[in-house]
Amino acid sequence: MRLMISGGGTGGHIYPALALIEALKKREPNSEILYVGTEKGLESRIVPEQNIEFKTIRIQGFKRSLSLENLKTIGLFLKSVGDAHKMIKDFRPDVVVGTGGYVSGAVVFAASLQHIPTVIHEQNSVVGVTNKFLSHFVTKIGISFEDARKDFPAKKVVFTGNPRATQVAQMQPNSALSEYGLKSDVPTLLIFGGSRGAEKINSAMVAALPELKKRDYQVLFVTGNVHYKKIMAQLDPETLGKNCVVRPYISEMPRLLPDFEAILGRAGATSLAEITALGIPSILVPSPYVTNDHQTKNANSLVRKGAAKLLPESELTGKTLLKATDALMNDQSLRQQMGDAARKMGRPHAAEDLLNVLESVVKK
Repeated sequence: MRLMISGGGTGGHIYPALALIEALKKREPNSEILYVGTEKGLESRIVPEQNIEFKTIRIQGFKRSLSLENLKTIGLFLKSVGDAHKMIKDFRPDVVVGTGGYVSGAVVFAASLQHIPTVIHEQNSVVGVTNKFLSHFVTKIGISFEDARKDFPAKKVVFTGNPRATQVAQMQPNSALSEYGLKSDVPTLLIFGGSRGAEKINSAMVAALPELKKRDYQVLFVTGNVHYKKIMAQLDPETLGKNCVVRPYISEMPRLLPDFEAILGRAGATSLAEITALGIPSILVPSPYVTNDHQTKNANSLVRKGAAKLLPESELTGKTLLKATDALMNDQSLRQQMGDAARKMGRPHAAEDLLNVLESVVKK
C-alpha cells in the first residue's frame, strides 16, 4: 500500500497516525509511506525521528473573531491545497488519511478533489472543525467515541477506537519505577498534567504534598518542563516525603504506565486511549481551555462506565485532590472495579481496525 498521511499540531493528532503506520508496516512491510505536516508543528520533530519520509506545507488556523488575518488564512489554505496536490501527484498514494489539525484539511481535501480514496480519524468525542469540514468529501470516517457519530454522515462512520491503544495494550509491569527512586511493591499514583504540565494541577499538588508524604501509597508527580523550576522553588526539602518523587518530564511515559495503580490527569484522547487499553483507573481533571470543552465530554464517557472519577478544575484544591486520591488509592477493590471497567472500554486492536477501513476503501 502507498499511504499518504497527515496530522499535526498536537500529539493527539500525531501519535494515532504513527500507530497506524506501525500497524501497516507489520502487515505490509513493503508499504510506501509519506507523512505531510508543517515545519513548525510538533510533527516536524517527532515524525522524522521514526525514519518516516516527511514533507511540509504551510498553513494556519482561522481566528475566532473577524480579522484580516483570516483573509491570509484563506490564501494560505488555497496555496496549501495546491502544494498538497503536487505532492499527491508525485507520490501517487493508494489512500490518503487525515488524523486532525489544519494541515490534514488541505491534504485530504486535495486528495478528494483528485478522487483518491480518503479516510479521516476523529480522536475526540467532540468533532474538530477540520474533520467536520472534511466529512463531506471523504470516503470513510473512523471514530474513537460514539458521541462523535452524530456529527458525521452516518453511512461513512466506522467505530475503530484510537490507534494509540494498540501500541500500549500489550505492555506489562516491568518495575521501571525503581529507576525513579520509587518502590515496585507499593501502590503508585501518577499525577501528570500533560507534556507541558497543568498549572492548576501543579498548584493543588504543592498544597497537598505535606499531607501526601504521610500516605502509605507513593506518588510520581510530573510537572511539565515549563513549570518545574517554579514548583521546586516553592518546595521545602522537608515537604517531600520518600514516597513522593517530582520530575519535569518523562519521555518514556508509555513504558511506565503499566506500573501505576491509578492516574490523576487530563482527559485528552491519547491519554484515555492508553489508560483504557491498560485498564488503569483514573481521576480526570479535564482542561477547560480546549475547544468546545471536549475533554470534559471525553472524561464523561469513562465516568458513565464507572472507569474514572471526574474532578473539575474549578473544584481542584489541595484538599479535594487529597480526598479524591485517598478514596481511590486506599481502596484496592474500587481500583480493581474501575480498572476492569476501563479495560472493557479499551480498543487494543484499534490500529488494525482502522487499517482494515483503509484496505476496504482501496479495494473499491
